[in-house]
This record gives sequence, structure tokens and C-alpha cells, in this order.
Amino acid sequence: MKSFVPDALPTKKLHGLLLGAVGPRPIAFASTVDEKGNPNLSPYSFFNVFSSNPPVMIFSPSRRVRNNTTKHTLENAKATGEVVVNIVNYAIVQQMSLTSTEYGDGVNEFEKSGLTMQPSEEVQPFRVAESPVQFECKVINIHALGDEGGAGNLIFGEVVKVHVKDDIINDDMVIDQHKIDQVARMGGNWYSRAKEGLFEVPKPLSTLGIGVDALPEDIRKSKTLTGNDLGKLGNLDKFPDEHQQNNYAKKNPYLKGLKLNDLHQLAKKYLDADKPEEAALILTQNNI
Repeated sequence: MKSFVPDALPTKKLHGLLLGAVGPRPIAFASTVDEKGNPNLSPYSFFNVFSSNPPVMIFSPSRRVRNNTTKHTLENAKATGEVVVNIVNYAIVQQMSLTSTEYGDGVNEFEKSGLTMQPSEEVQPFRVAESPVQFECKVINIHALGDEGGAGNLIFGEVVKVHVKDDIINDDMVIDQHKIDQVARMGGNWYSRAKEGLFEVPKPLSTLGIGVDALPEDIRKSKTLTGNDLGKLGNLDKFPDEHQQNNYAKKNPYLKGLKLNDLHQLAKKYLDADKPEEAALILTQNNI
């Protein structure tokens, strides 16, 4: 057995060790707005519910290890005192992962991820319409655990309104644990699906993903591709250019005769095999 004191490891190494050992961790998909009303959406796995009377949840946006800066979620929570905690299920896990990309000030992660902004009733931040359960919260306390990179900032949110999808809850107000289909974070790229077990979601690129909003309209509105499929395409750092599209068409002439729906069905097979680059090339053949 390896034994050591925390100070013996660089913060980045210790961070990875903690996350690899403590899991699966529930995910707070936190929606906030800044003082000008600009929306922000980001996931945090340092999260749980800590009280039911009053109903209080706590999540922690840590200071960035590499440069000791704080995240938009923390800044917005301090400025407005409001947050919505959206629960993540398997149907939106890829889109959720895309929002963890560190887009710049003013970039709307709802648009980048293709998720729907739904107005809240008691607070300013938007809810994620696709989330199975959404908690509107008032921030009652923020507690900093340190002032160096990696230090957590505990955001205490008192729940003031709860929204639950009709298809996962019964008349006795009990949530069906199979239907909610929750996911949780583990170490590295690993996630856990409550009703199935381990699966992997690659981290967003170190460069910015193009986002779902940058995909052609026929792809965004596809009746074949799921939200997870769009999330994978949105994580590409660029979409195939005209030269790449034409070269692919020459190598695969049979694609020219396929209808739009057939192209989308074929592309989905490549997305299911985690080959978004080739899927994107297939999806462009409708315009060749």
C-alpha cells in the first residue's frame, strides 16, 4: 500500500487521486446568470444534498489549479445570489460534458450544447428543459476553503422550487430510479450509469469545440440524431471543409445516392462507435 501526506503530491496529482477514489459522484448541472442577465451553464461533481428541512444543496466550483482563477458560476452566484441545479441523466450526458469546455465571457453554453433554456419561476437563471429534475435555489452562503489553485468554494443553495418530469414520478411523489436514468462522475474520463454500470465520455477538447449551434441546420434538427449525438459533433474542433467533403465524396461515391435520412442513419452508426469525424463527413454529403 502506498501512503503519503497530501503535501507530498502536486495539487494536480492529488486532485486526480481524490476524484479517482471518491466516486461515483452526483453532478450538479449549475445554471447561473451574471449581473447583465447573460446565462452560464456548467457541471460540478463536488455536489450533494445536505438537508431536507430546510432543503439545502451544496456544490463547489474549485479555483483552477493551473492559474488560480475562479469560474463564472462562482462569480455569478456571488453577484446574483441565485442558481438552478439541474440533474443529469444519460440522455444529456454528452451535451453536459460539452459545457465543461471553458468558453469565454458572454458565450452561452446552452447554445453551444444545444440544450434548451427554460425560464424559472422563482429565480433568474434558466432551467435545462431536458433535465429530469430541476431545483431553483437561493444562495444562502458561500464558503471559501482556501485561496490557492484547487481550493473549493462551497455554494449553499436553499431549494425554493422543484420541477420533476411527469414520466419519472408517480402520484405518491416517488421518483422511479430506473426511469430517471442518472449518471455520476468517476475518475479521469469515466462516468457511471446508475442502471447499467461504467461507461466513458471523453473530456472536451483542450481547444474549443465548435458547439452544437455551429452545426448545419439539417443536422441540428435531425429526427435521427439524439442530443448525445449532437454533443459529440459539437465537441469537434472544426467541421469538415469543402475540400475534405469533396475528397470523401470521391472515395465514397455510393453516398451521393442516399437520402438525407439514410445519411443520418449511417452517421449515427459512426457516432455510436465514437467516430464523430467520419460521421461529420457523412453528414455533409447531402450538400455535395
